[in-house]
Amino acid sequence: MHPSFLKSKIFASLALLIMTLSFTFPMIAFHGTLNKIHDDKKEEISTLAIKVWNFYNQGRYKSTTTPAEAQNNLKEMIKTSSEIGVASLPIWSCSLEAPNYPKVAFPEGIPVFFHFDGFSGEVHEMNTINHYVGMDPMWRGGQIEREIGIYALLGLSLFIIYFILFNKKILTYIMIIPASLPLLFIADYSYWLYWFGHNLHDWGAFKIKPFMPTVFGDGKIAQFTTHSYPTIGFYMLLLIGIFSLLAILARNKAMKESSK
Repeated sequence: MHPSFLKSKIFASLALLIMTLSFTFPMIAFHGTLNKIHDDKKEEISTLAIKVWNFYNQGRYKSTTTPAEAQNNLKEMIKTSSEIGVASLPIWSCSLEAPNYPKVAFPEGIPVFFHFDGFSGEVHEMNTINHYVGMDPMWRGGQIEREIGIYALLGLSLFIIYFILFNKKILTYIMIIPASLPLLFIADYSYWLYWFGHNLHDWGAFKIKPFMPTVFGDGKIAQFTTHSYPTIGFYMLLLIGIFSLLAILARNKAMKESSK
């Protein structure tokens, strides 16, 4: 076997491992759990879902209304009716600062975190602020993406496995998808920010003109200062993209030199 064939398989395996541990596995394990909590079917929540959520939420932001003794413990958070986010790694964070949200009470402002399969952070408070300016609640955006996300990642994982097992040219083209994940996420995130900012309703107590929220960096909306930055999940997407690109380059080199 050409050395570059082996390299391409190693790079693809690393991309698959990162994607599985960061997103696919926690999404599968926690799938449907929030619906069970909402429908008061707590007895149907699997032990695996609880253990996975507890593990992945270590050290992650919890709402300021969450009792200290309940943090990082899904069962206790359910008992205390605390705000619960999904288990997968957060990809992007957005926070708001305003005079009526003092630093003492909200040292990080009002932060929310965007995941492939949902949200975490101060989701309820953010939706309240959105309503104040006539903006839809966050769940209105990316509904299709959240519904198909888990299946898309499973399908993508299967293609990467095929890429690892078989030296077919067409599979090299498919690897462009995981290589493009960071750009695809930013494009989708930017689109929904534009949609929210340009589809304001009359119910808002504070009237503002349509606007484009800040995608990356600091911005200003009415009296709110905004901060929008990538978080750990996005850096995992970058690693997936880099390893996928290296796998493509190594495979192309191996196929080109093997055909001589």
